[in-house]
Amino acid sequence: MRPYLSILLMLLCVTMAASSQTADELVSKNLQARGGIEKIKAVQTYRAAGKESDSEGSTVAVNLEGMRPNLVRQSLTLQGMTQVLAYDGSTGWQIQPFRGRKDPELMGEDDLRSLTIDADIDGPLVDYKAKGNTIEYLGHDLVDGDDALRLKVTLKDGDIIYYYLDPDTHLEIRKETQEFIRGSVKESVTDLGSYKPVAGVMYPFSMSFGSKNDPSSRVTITLDKIEVNSGVERSEFAVPASLKK
Repeated sequence: MRPYLSILLMLLCVTMAASSQTADELVSKNLQARGGIEKIKAVQTYRAAGKESDSEGSTVAVNLEGMRPNLVRQSLTLQGMTQVLAYDGSTGWQIQPFRGRKDPELMGEDDLRSLTIDADIDGPLVDYKAKGNTIEYLGHDLVDGDDALRLKVTLKDGDIIYYYLDPDTHLEIRKETQEFIRGSVKESVTDLGSYKPVAGVMYPFSMSFGSKNDPSSRVTITLDKIEVNSGVERSEFAVPASLKK
């Protein structure tokens, strides 16, 4: 092998190792900022309640529940009607009264993809290697004019999440998600803020999200309370009997 080529390959390996180490260091700092891995993993269930508002000023009540390891239920209530999106760890189901569908139905792949990401109670950064995820540190970037540290997380199924960390707190202030479904790409963006501790773990009490390419689609969730390890039953996530064969 020519000397200059050998040196080039050596430098490339060193650069890749440094990048990987930096990514791991940022993940470690993020988990520590959130409360530390022990407190994060001590959360077996959570329940959050608040309001969701859109760009036109419409407001609905929102409830979010989750249970370890990967159960999730999200509901919106307006004028006595409740929309439900749920995942029991293997099957997704929904009730869509605002679309004229008042009976439970199984969820399609497009909607289920996002829900399974939300179902990871710890998030993709915790035990990411064991989950089959990979992480790259992409350097500094800007979020609304402020400095941020950018991580690229490639999930086991090929979907990608870009995390933007506050350089001072190392908490997540934005995430951009790319979901690859049947040859197309669904891109969304979520801004996170108003962090508060619950049982020693930092949670965002404000989340604004929607399509990356359509700012008018964005909605904002403002949470009033989050409770952990209390009052959540596995039956809340179970597929309704009417859908079982």
